[in-house]
This record gives sequence, structure tokens and C-alpha cells, in this order.
Amino acid sequence: MTEDRDGLFASGHAAPGSFRFDAKVARVFDDMIRRSVPGYAATVAMSGWLAARFAQPGTACCDLGCSLGATLLACAEALREAGLDDVNLIGVDNSAAMLDRCRNRLEPELGHNGPTLMEADVREVALPPSSVVILNWTLQFLPPADRAPLLARIHAALLPGGALILSEKIIDSDPEAQQLAERLHADFKRTQGYSDLEIAAKRSAIEDVLIPETLAAQKERLLEVGFRPVLLWYRNLNFASLLALKP
Repeated sequence: MTEDRDGLFASGHAAPGSFRFDAKVARVFDDMIRRSVPGYAATVAMSGWLAARFAQPGTACCDLGCSLGATLLACAEALREAGLDDVNLIGVDNSAAMLDRCRNRLEPELGHNGPTLMEADVREVALPPSSVVILNWTLQFLPPADRAPLLARIHAALLPGGALILSEKIIDSDPEAQQLAERLHADFKRTQGYSDLEIAAKRSAIEDVLIPETLAAQKERLLEVGFRPVLLWYRNLNFASLLALKP
């Protein structure tokens, strides 16, 4: 699958809150996320590795907000290496454009044995009995009031011993640390070829669309829903990944 280089905000102009996962974003999403999220490749690879550690035969492994399927592909490869051929991989996304490109990516790699892809709102989709659920950079795009109910539904769908893999952009409770993280994140994007105009325009476009929370708030909500333990397994600047188990 060919990808375009992300130049969506090269003009330096974007209306506040205008970001959408439409066809324009889908065309450049691979490039956009690699150049915007420090540690992206490591998070995707380890998500697959963790999925294979907790997947149970005859159950589902669901990627909610699967976008272009990078994490699904990592899971498929890790499950195959672990000899777990009877785990049902499912990808869910509410963007038809993203799912079209996801299919184009996965079919050459996995053929007809690839994941089941569903166009649906992750807040409403029926979840099958699962041993692994992945939410990589998805929860942050939901209204805060909808986050706990979704996590409760995931907890209910998971079998005992099942795992939730959650990756999010976070904010720091210490204002000085938050300012430092923001400055370093902007510098990271500059080293990836983004201009200051692009960085500012993207920041405007995702205003009130991507709403990050503190790491403490993420952990507290997972514990309240019934997950334990909750492990911070990766952090890179202002992006973090948690592993939460259902007892």
C-alpha cells in the first residue's frame, strides 16, 4: 500500500477543532502518526507482543480504533509466532476511509486469514468474549464522559486473565513538566520535518477533538472499572501505554 507524505497543514491554517479521520487523513495517516507520536513503532510492536502473551485459544483479540491496521498486523504476526492460530482478530473503526486502506494493507500480508474488520462506533459495537482488547490512541478522541462506560463494557467482555492495552497522549499534573513535554514534543516533530506553521495548525485542528488526561486519571478510572493490576509499560515524552488485567 502506497502512502503519501503528510502535508495537510503545510499552509499553516486550520480551523479549531476541524480534525477528522476522513479520506485526506487516511491517505497520509501512516506518515502522520510516525512523525507525530514518539515511540510509535515501538508501541505497535510491543502491543502485538503483549497480545500474544495474554491471548487465549478460541477467544477474540479486538483492536478498537484500528485505523490502518498496523497494530492488527503486529498482533497477527505475534500470534502466529506463538502458535495461536485460533484467536479471532477483530478490528473496529468508525472511518470507512481508514478501513478501506486497512484492508488494502492487510490483504497482501495476511490473505483471506486476516482480521475481521468492522465499521462501527467503538462505544456501541458488540464485543465478543475476548482475551485481549487494544485501545491505541483511541480513547483520547472520545468525550471524557464516554470513556468510563466504554472501559466498563471492555471489562465485561474480557475473560478472566484478559488484558487491555491502552495507549494515550497524556498531560502531566506538574505544569512545569507539562511545558517541558510540550516543548520537547514540538521539537521532536521539527526533527521529523514539520514546520512551526504545520505544528501550530495541527494543534489548532485537534483542539477539543483530542482531549488528553493525566496518567493518574487514566489509572484511577481503570481501577474503578475493575482492572488490576494496572502497569505503565511504556512512556515516551507525553505518550504513555498501560497494561490493565481483568482478575
